Amino acid sequence: MGPCIFCQIIKGVEPAHRTWESEDFLAFLTIRPCNPGHTLLIPKTHVDSVFDLEEPLYSNIFRAAKRLAEPIRQATGAKRIGIAVEGLSVPHVHLHLVPLHDVGELDPNRHIEQTQQELAEMAGRIRREIPKTGTEGEI
Repeated sequence: MGPCIFCQIIKGVEPAHRTWESEDFLAFLTIRPCNPGHTLLIPKTHVDSVFDLEEPLYSNIFRAAKRLAEPIRQATGAKRIGIAVEGLSVPHVHLHLVPLHDVGELDPNRHIEQTQQELAEMAGRIRREIPKTGTEGEI
């Protein structure tokens, strides 16, 4: 297997529509979302499984997810933001933050295709909803 795609995104080698970043984490739009605004939240440290994360990284990734949920909801008009942790498709910890409008939408088998323009517009909408309080990237 080649280099980790998420590590390549963190380094800027591979492109991504980034929505938020801190010293420890990066959030960006997945290229095959369940719904527009489907965001991946990853630690900048390569760790295979969420349960292998050491404290305080383990707790902080969920704090970061909580911080991002409302801005994603506002930007997408979703009823709720679902969260999934599966980690099989890419062996690097990642939380899926998925805008939900109805039951059953968290199914990865219903991924949709989006253009780079659609992804760029959604990333901008989410970034505009993230409060600018505290230090940049603060959880």
